[in-house]
Amino acid sequence: MIKDIVVHLSAGTDRDPACRYALSMAEAFNAHVTGVAFAYDPPWPPALLEGAIIDIYTTVKDDAQKKAKAAIAQFESAAKQSQLTYQALLQETSLLGATDAFAALARTADLTVVKQPSDNDGSNEFDMVETALFASGRPVLIVPYIQTAAFSLGTVLCCWDGSRTSARAIADSLPLLKKAKRVEVLTVITGKFDDNDVTGADLATHLARHSINTELVRIPASDIDVANAILSHAADTNADLIVMGGFGHSRLRQFVLGGATRGMLESMTVPTLMSH
Repeated sequence: MIKDIVVHLSAGTDRDPACRYALSMAEAFNAHVTGVAFAYDPPWPPALLEGAIIDIYTTVKDDAQKKAKAAIAQFESAAKQSQLTYQALLQETSLLGATDAFAALARTADLTVVKQPSDNDGSNEFDMVETALFASGRPVLIVPYIQTAAFSLGTVLCCWDGSRTSARAIADSLPLLKKAKRVEVLTVITGKFDDNDVTGADLATHLARHSINTELVRIPASDIDVANAILSHAADTNADLIVMGGFGHSRLRQFVLGGATRGMLESMTVPTLMSH
């Protein structure tokens, strides 16, 4: 079961879809939820600054603290309206320190919830998502920045290509799949479409042993990329959640995303659980 959720709170905004989604999800599972906001230190060593530059440093630091405190207040206000147990954390640190701290928090939770980065967000939002996915060792649920609906599990799409990361994601999503009304095992065919292909049948059998009934679905992606094929099918089926493996690797603290993973992060319209 999911009993411990960590959510990254977006500072500097009046609307935080990840916060709202995480709280509604925690209510569905009667889970504890921890909201964490970071106040980032300016990227200039204060010891090397003087005069008017010190004033700018102080202004930037104070503004970051103010925005983080506002995010915490928003989270606490929403959490108090539920019967949940919750904890709010505000940490003042550098961007690099924040990603390390967030990964450490995620490692002792069942699930991490983050907002999909948008073009208006700074690099820190992208760093948080990538660090949670590749450095926490735990599943990450990414909420689209356009999300308005609360947590729901009408239809869930399990993206399956037989890979390690796909297997990990589906295993991590079992508590969610057991609550879903409808589950599809979705395979995207990028090569020649074979009507006799039974990809996903073994996974369907495995899920049936967990009392999860599934439908096997295969869709072609000859003229569009994999991410767009998945999102198009999600729209056609009015899916509430997508489950998929998160492909990529880290190189000298920089994360290199796989094509389908990057495509989903850039274009997602449905909450997506990823594991690596």
